[in-house]
Amino acid sequence: MPLTLHNFLFNVYPYLCGAVFLMGSLARFDRDQYTWKSDSSQLLRARQLRWGSNLFHIGILFLFFGHTVGLLTPHVFYEWIITASNKQMLAMISGGIAGFICFIGLSMLLHRRIFDPRIRLTSHRTDLAILIILWVQLVLGLVTLPFSYAHLADATDMLILADWAQRVVTFRPDATGLLHVAWPFKVHLVLGMTIFLLFPFSRLVHVWSGFATVVYLVRPYQLVRSRKLNVPAQAQPGKKQA
Repeated sequence: MPLTLHNFLFNVYPYLCGAVFLMGSLARFDRDQYTWKSDSSQLLRARQLRWGSNLFHIGILFLFFGHTVGLLTPHVFYEWIITASNKQMLAMISGGIAGFICFIGLSMLLHRRIFDPRIRLTSHRTDLAILIILWVQLVLGLVTLPFSYAHLADATDMLILADWAQRVVTFRPDATGLLHVAWPFKVHLVLGMTIFLLFPFSRLVHVWSGFATVVYLVRPYQLVRSRKLNVPAQAQPGKKQA
């Protein structure tokens, strides 16, 4: 990969995707709230949808929070509890299991969309596109496991990827270390950022509603009226004045 393209993809592209992700989601919510939904097809082949959806959501949530915590936690915060090598092994085992579960669920959902004529007719092109992209991203994630295992002794891949991610979120981008990682990691990163780029234009925006339900659980009670109002007799309906 040319150095110029490498620097763009890993030093500039993350901020481009992040800006579109945030501003695009806000614009979608402000202008097209009626499209802010998951477009469920649960009335058709409900059993396959139930299994596929549950497996997919369980796996993808674990992977999302696992990647977030694993990449954005500095090594110094956990080195006194677990070594980098053991942490990488833990990430490989737990991430591999979650990825396989998510892969099965997503494959079932993708099968419904493609091979059921009724569901295919009611599906938007973006529905199929985002499912295919997520499926390819999962495959790439599973492909990286053997490469991670090859560097398990020193955990270099995990440390390089974490250092890059932490520099991006702290606005100190430096993709020099990524020059030395295997190609599946690089493609996995680029496709992951692209998913955030496409997020506001797909059905994935309903994820925001999922986070909103958590906020709803801890919101304060809505105070409708603090005290009983004393309405004068002459103003009360149904009463005749003397």
